[in-house]
Amino acid sequence: MASLICGSLAFDNIMTFSGRFADQIMPDQIHILNVSFLVPTLRRDFGGCAGNIAYALHLLGGQALPMAVVGHDGDGYVAHFKQLGIDTRFIKKLDDHYTAQCMITTDMDNNQITAFHPGAMMQAHENTITKDCGAAIGIVAPDGRDAMLQHAEQLHAAGIPFVFDPGQGLPMFDGNDLRHFISLATWVTVNDYEGKMLSERTGLSFAEISTQVQGLMVTLGAEGCDLWENGERMHVPGIQATAVVDPTGCGDAWRGGLLWGLEQGRPLRTCVELGNRMGALKIAARGPQNYQLDFDPAAV
Repeated sequence: MASLICGSLAFDNIMTFSGRFADQIMPDQIHILNVSFLVPTLRRDFGGCAGNIAYALHLLGGQALPMAVVGHDGDGYVAHFKQLGIDTRFIKKLDDHYTAQCMITTDMDNNQITAFHPGAMMQAHENTITKDCGAAIGIVAPDGRDAMLQHAEQLHAAGIPFVFDPGQGLPMFDGNDLRHFISLATWVTVNDYEGKMLSERTGLSFAEISTQVQGLMVTLGAEGCDLWENGERMHVPGIQATAVVDPTGCGDAWRGGLLWGLEQGRPLRTCVELGNRMGALKIAARGPQNYQLDFDPAAV
């Protein structure tokens, strides 16, 4: 079973600030905010939600079909995926755009400040999903606004069950949009902050959302995940990480674990446990696509 992963491919420029943002930002002066952070370390990694999810799913032995757009500088990313053995048939190149770029600064408390240039991603709606795409399940992850709306519609029309994963793209949509996404999706996943925004904008509680889909998953970082099914909550505890090095891409690693479990027809709780394990594995490595599998997913 293959998973169609709709979302962004981006270059992540990851910087580390050797202090705490809270010590540099004065709350009573936030209206005239003008700060600068010295970041002694800088690394550039392959990233973007679709790329990171595809990497995680591929590590687990799943078949990833990333659907995304890169710019004139994206040949190296496509070559990277080809070298890994990840299918690139649905990655489109636009020569008059840059590939999406993400600038991430992390402090000593693992808080992050991110700036994002969407570049070619804003044309992701030019990719179209059809019934013969070869996917058994899909995910609509953060992407261009039009692409997220259209790909959700196309997956639903093709009869392909999918995860709605709005992530940092959630603020682009109002309550009507979000309620429509939920009506089309098979599963919904958000982190705790996104979950509060989703609930506020739709006017729906987590319990109510979960009655409209097969499962709502609210990730809680190191604490694990709340799994909602048919109006009932089940807490799935987190996995202790061997080290806390870099949180960038942990949510995407989690989603890769979720997709692998869904591909395999595992119970939803087991899919969440796999996600928790992948998130804990990723946070111990720098960059979103530099970790390796250290467990047998079939044994989870």
